[in-house]
Amino acid sequence: MNQVTIDPELKKKCPKAALACVTAEVETGETPAELTAELQAFAEKLLKLGEPKSVLESAPILATRSAYKALGKDPARYRGSAEALLRRVIAGKGLPHINSVVDVINLISGESRLPIGLYDSAHIQGDIVFRAGRAGETYKGIGKYDLNLEGLPLFADSQGPHGSPTSDSERTMVTSTTKEVLAILISFGGSPAFAKWPETMCALLEKYARAHHHHILLVE
Repeated sequence: MNQVTIDPELKKKCPKAALACVTAEVETGETPAELTAELQAFAEKLLKLGEPKSVLESAPILATRSAYKALGKDPARYRGSAEALLRRVIAGKGLPHINSVVDVINLISGESRLPIGLYDSAHIQGDIVFRAGRAGETYKGIGKYDLNLEGLPLFADSQGPHGSPTSDSERTMVTSTTKEVLAILISFGGSPAFAKWPETMCALLEKYARAHHHHILLVE
């Protein structure tokens, strides 16, 4: 596993920031029918709540918003990816269907309310630091325009920024050829928010992407 650390300056502004890093060897393929059913069941369960929008006030979502504010980023303009997924479901669009690996991560993100970075390990160069973006830093988000990274919490390797709790980059995105992944659950409310989710992620990756040799590492 690439070494992952949290920058001291980010930790000063977001003292409860914590990461749960999951690595696994996978077989990335089309979304199995059973996983599609799980994605649909999650959306239906959320929409049957008396007030679906109440999930947007859950502790992990509020902690992410507070962290963005602390770093000088507007959380209404730059949303955490978990909040963006939940808003998509509330709008009746369901969870996206991408591939077996990405869909597992999106399901866990929606269930846990935590942003999750997902990376093809083959395209990560050196160690990774979780820090605030610097002036002038950008990258092309997956399916998006160039993202202004200044003040945004992000992951950077030796080649520079490649992911964030808002949107990951095309450089390290998971594709049909991906053989090994690094998934990072991001909590701005402390490590208790991780609960069972890293283990659940590993179990679902085993079930739907034939994952093996998976490991979990907590970074605080």
